[in-house]
Amino acid sequence: MTQPTDQQRIALTQRPGRTACMYQRWQELAFIHWRMDAQAVQEKLPPGLTVDQYDNSAWVGLVPFRMRSIRPRGLPALPWLSYFLEMNVRTYVFDQQGRPGVWFFSLDCNQPIAVRIARRFFYLPYFDAKMRETISDDGSSHYQVQRKGHAAASLNYRLGIPVAAPQIGSLEYFLLERYLLFSWDSTRQQLWTGQVHHTPYPPCELELAEWTTLPIQQVGLPVPQSPPDHKIASRGVQVEVFWLQQLESSASNS
Repeated sequence: MTQPTDQQRIALTQRPGRTACMYQRWQELAFIHWRMDAQAVQEKLPPGLTVDQYDNSAWVGLVPFRMRSIRPRGLPALPWLSYFLEMNVRTYVFDQQGRPGVWFFSLDCNQPIAVRIARRFFYLPYFDAKMRETISDDGSSHYQVQRKGHAAASLNYRLGIPVAAPQIGSLEYFLLERYLLFSWDSTRQQLWTGQVHHTPYPPCELELAEWTTLPIQQVGLPVPQSPPDHKIASRGVQVEVFWLQQLESSASNS
């Protein structure tokens, strides 16, 4: 299948004409990416999805951030439930309609209830993890993640000065402007999609002192042997989340 067009990418930035099921704030995000062989990534995808490429490469990202003020529609945020840390390993894909989105290989989280809700209702590969973020005097984040039964992974980074908004067609636009997620219900062998809506990420520089490839290794992808190929950050956005919709899928990967 051919890559999504700019028009298809832009169309998904529009708010869906229905009511959101959940509201969230994603805060202090670091987007750390490596190029990867497209076929190696394609082999890890479920039927119905094709790896989205930029500059003839797949891109695999490691994204640590803070989840804040999570609440279902009509209910308030709760101090003991609505604030936690999360880190995901992701790549970029499109479905058989040519719609671009995100595929998550894993999502580590230190809120057990959130892990179970996401697995049960959104079919996302969330994992319980011990996570800690320590902020230094200079604003640097020391971010630690340890999934049960695995070694600890550490990152050390600082969000820098704001930069210009990504232009359509740029790598930054390709990586940041994503408003669909795809998930796979292995029990029913069914592909699902869910839409989110937010203003475009306000991007800023990312100063990266320490990074890890351990989470990429844990999901069975080829382990990068070099520093990240791209890094950028954002202070965050308010997000509306919409219920999943079932998709038709083919018997084999594209």
